[in-house]
Amino acid sequence: MPANKLVLMVLAVLVAAPAPAPADPDAPALERLVRQDCGSCHGLSLKGGLGPDIRSGALGHHDRASLTSLILDGIPGTAMPPWRPLLSEADATWIAGYLLNGAEE
Repeated sequence: MPANKLVLMVLAVLVAAPAPAPADPDAPALERLVRQDCGSCHGLSLKGGLGPDIRSGALGHHDRASLTSLILDGIPGTAMPPWRPLLSEADATWIAGYLLNGAEE
């Protein structure tokens, strides 16, 4: 799938998503992004698919900063796109922590 089409699909999902609860405004939308958008390549259970397993046990070689960087900048030459055009650094840091702390549970 061309990167432009993927970006447009992700934007459509984010725009159509209901507003998150005011108590923690970003967490529900970001969790949904991980489950749906990341899950489209990494498997809906995050155990792997087109992309590798991204459950906490498989990410042990990453710390929060390196995983945040990988999320924001992608992996050139692979299907892992850069999410920097769509996510803030704070959002990517939250996602990295979510994955490292056991999103699969």
